[in-house]
Amino acid sequence: MLVEFTVGNFLSFKEKKTLSLEATPITEYAESNVVKMERHDLLKGAVIYGANAGGKSNLIKAMSTMRRIVLHSFASSSTQKLGIAPFLLNTETEISPSFFEVLFIIKNIRYRYGFEVDNANIKSEWLFEAQRKTEKPLFIRENDAIEVMKNFPEGENLEEKTRDNALFLSVVDQFNGKTAKRIIQWFNDFVTISGLSHEEYKEMTFSMLENKKIKPSMLRFYTELDLGFEDIQLEKEPFNPKEFDDEFDIKTTHRKYDKKNNPVGNVEFEMRSQESSGTNKIFNISGPIFDVLNDGGVLVIDELDASLHPLLTLAVTKLFNSTEHNPKNAQFIFATHDTNLLHYGNYRRDQIYFVEKDPYGASDLYSLVVYKESDGKAIRKDRSFEKDYIQGRYGAIPFIGNLSNISK
Repeated sequence: MLVEFTVGNFLSFKEKKTLSLEATPITEYAESNVVKMERHDLLKGAVIYGANAGGKSNLIKAMSTMRRIVLHSFASSSTQKLGIAPFLLNTETEISPSFFEVLFIIKNIRYRYGFEVDNANIKSEWLFEAQRKTEKPLFIRENDAIEVMKNFPEGENLEEKTRDNALFLSVVDQFNGKTAKRIIQWFNDFVTISGLSHEEYKEMTFSMLENKKIKPSMLRFYTELDLGFEDIQLEKEPFNPKEFDDEFDIKTTHRKYDKKNNPVGNVEFEMRSQESSGTNKIFNISGPIFDVLNDGGVLVIDELDASLHPLLTLAVTKLFNSTEHNPKNAQFIFATHDTNLLHYGNYRRDQIYFVEKDPYGASDLYSLVVYKESDGKAIRKDRSFEKDYIQGRYGAIPFIGNLSNISK
């Protein structure tokens, strides 16, 4: 499970900012939203708010960038760039490496893994392990020098096999290191997707619906959302080399009625062309959602609420803050503008995050539980979070100015 994610000097994040999923001592929704582990109480997710261009998407891009480099740096060529963009609005940071670090737990062992990287090279890299309270290093890398500790024998003699633009962890994984493999698998289960360009996920949904154990849960979910169809038909199409991403067809089944509204049969609709954009989106992203719910892991979605009715967004979030639908304790992090969730979403104050830019273009990240009012007091749990946020009490909203001047 994810404990925390930290990013620094990447896109709009100048200083290091941390999103923590470690539960604070507050009491609200402790039974449904908190996972009690041996040494940690962890949250089942977080919701991120902020104005357009405030940095919400950049935070999620930081997560997906770290995941991409971990999973794919070994396969890159020695000259391939790493796709890193530092904070460019400062003369110091524009020439400095970006920082990525995660704390996570695998089988009651806590790991801290991270690296600093520019667009061409890995500048530093580190892996620490805490089987109890004390954290011990497994390896530490500084530029070309990699120090492998005695308690990490799987990394021995692989230092010279590591390119400047490849992670040492990925190299150890390629040589079947047991710890490295567990960590790489954790990153593989750390899934980030877009709520705007969601077409690419429908193939996963198709695959999940072919799973006889998972399909009933997904169909029940669609039915509870009242999307208007009775069933889904999946049809594989003959292979077409010109359309590699379109080898199947998805049709929904609707009831047909006579003039007295008596049912007389069924009609099939083509999902893509005859169903709404919201229905298409909820269908496409339901694959990754139920994949993570079924296997455990972390799901991160940017712009979750785009094209979705607030009740559909709420239904997705409640799958994760649930003991019935989330038995593997999957975690869900998402960015949204849907303020209804601040009232109806049953989120704890330590699960609500805000992203806001300062006057110099740098994004800040803070949770509601640490936010202090002008008198220095914390936000009470009985406040109307939605109303307060809309009124600008917590920041992270657009400054629109006097709308009456727009038409003049």
